[in-house]
Amino acid sequence: MRFGKFDDQQREYVISRPDTPLPWINYLGMEAYFGIISNTAGGYSFYKDARLRRLTRYRYNNVPLDVGGRYLYIRDNDAPKPTFWSPTWQPTRTTLDSYECRHGMGYTKIKSEYLGIQSESKYFVPLGENLEIWEFVVTNNRAESANLSLFSAIEFCLWDAVDDTNNYQRNYSIGELEVVDNVIFHKSEYRERRNHFAFFTCSEKMEGFDTQREAFLGSYRGWENPVVVETGQSTQSHIIGWQPIGSQHLKVNLAPGESKKFIFLLGYQENPVEDKFDPQGTQTINKKRVLPVIKKYLQPVEVDKAFKALQSYWVELLDKLNVNTPDSHTNRMVNIWNAYQMMITFNFSRSTSYFETGIGRGMGFRDSNQDLLGFMHLIPERARERIIDLASTQLPTGGAYHQYQPMTKLG
Repeated sequence: MRFGKFDDQQREYVISRPDTPLPWINYLGMEAYFGIISNTAGGYSFYKDARLRRLTRYRYNNVPLDVGGRYLYIRDNDAPKPTFWSPTWQPTRTTLDSYECRHGMGYTKIKSEYLGIQSESKYFVPLGENLEIWEFVVTNNRAESANLSLFSAIEFCLWDAVDDTNNYQRNYSIGELEVVDNVIFHKSEYRERRNHFAFFTCSEKMEGFDTQREAFLGSYRGWENPVVVETGQSTQSHIIGWQPIGSQHLKVNLAPGESKKFIFLLGYQENPVEDKFDPQGTQTINKKRVLPVIKKYLQPVEVDKAFKALQSYWVELLDKLNVNTPDSHTNRMVNIWNAYQMMITFNFSRSTSYFETGIGRGMGFRDSNQDLLGFMHLIPERARERIIDLASTQLPTGGAYHQYQPMTKLG
């Protein structure tokens, strides 16, 4: 096939080239923390509500397509002139020597190679957690040692995805990040009116960081050629207002054949209103609840356990119904991909995709009732919860909102 094929044994769709006609996306998360990820690591993340709790920015109808996401850059520090590329193809769009993306059940893997440097990325949300894991492995396939720099980059949303796109006289003043012990904390409006924050961290000690977009990109530059990556030097920019990002600079020296694993965590934390600050009486965000979670998932053994648990969850779920017909295509759709799509529909109710921005419709009352028919045999208890949730939004007249936001229950 021209762009990809199904791998029935692994329950994955394999994409063989990055320049698909449109971004081909997958969904991460099953409970409260969710993300959309394309075959080139584009997309965004949110907690429960794609409008009111958007963690990262995404610009629809962008040129070029699908710029904005979970980005990594590899820089060859020994090259005679600045040489860097994106192991997921975007945003530098370098012509890679090899590329493969595998969209699986709740996870995405992207593997590539360029100039003798191989990379493997894996993205998923652990069951029961409000964070996503990026597992990144870089391997030196050269005959000589490789002196490399690795730069990460995400752009934070100011939580309300609608307000984030239009109220600039306010938004340019409220972005606030904090860098403590190798963790970048997105705490915009935390002191004033919020009790939640985001975090972005890595398993390796940072050589440098940036939290201001323009400091990272440079004036009149884009994500395809950030000045920080070009020069190989972070600026340690601390944002107060303007455009908040999270970027880490990591260095790695690899002998021929050597590999190195990095773990990145992007997540969400909420504190009780009465316990927002620590110490009490200060305006320092309370990190006591989130630090043990961060420590846990920066350990490779815990990442492996979490990924195996996710795979086991989907095996158990999909094995509840198995149809065997004379047509292999029908079997594939019914047993794997239609069931997977119904679970995605359960989680998002069509409110979040690359065509529905997540800032408009929310949950459709009629649609969500109809959707129950597709997944109640897979998750009967959660289907019951959905029925109760839908009924709770009905009006005293017996009518209902045509659509409502998941967090506020208002339409």
